[in-house]
Amino acid sequence: MPKSLYRTALQSLLIVLAFVALSAFMLAQEPASAVSKPTSELQTNRIEMASLDPASAPPENATAFTSTHTLPASAVSVGPMAFVSVSGQPKVPATHPFWDSKNRALFAAVGGLAAVDFYATHANLASGGKELNPVTRVFSGSTPALATNFALEAAGVVGLSYIFHRTGHHKLERITALVNIGASGAAAGYSLAHR
Repeated sequence: MPKSLYRTALQSLLIVLAFVALSAFMLAQEPASAVSKPTSELQTNRIEMASLDPASAPPENATAFTSTHTLPASAVSVGPMAFVSVSGQPKVPATHPFWDSKNRALFAAVGGLAAVDFYATHANLASGGKELNPVTRVFSGSTPALATNFALEAAGVVGLSYIFHRTGHHKLERITALVNIGASGAAAGYSLAHR
């Protein structure tokens, strides 16, 4: 095996390891909705002051007191009061199904651009061209290996998006597909322009 092939394989391995380390770091981050609070704190976290005198009912948008209680400036005008507990439910972010219409469109674009990139790369390699991507260059020796590379790339995008979806990182779920669409589109465009 020539030294340049070893160097290419080592560079490809380093790129894959860096991607895996970055993915592991991103997955280790907790989503914002996963902050755990005791249930009793979530249910009784607001206390409102209500007057016992029915004539002085507070307005609908009465101020809620969370931890401090304040007295009015004139204690003479204050009638009897009672503290009323108001239960608050934690806000759960709205989730979407993984195979919604946006993801289906994004993944169709990922697969389509992977096929176009495979076609353009295969045509250029067949006419004596050189693969510029060091990771794909390792697989450019045969047509089945090249096709497997592009199929695994598309499947990896769907898999990584699913991991982001399951961990609550819905923006990263969409961004993963968008980044791959941009990279595959640029690579396919470059390959088609330099035939």
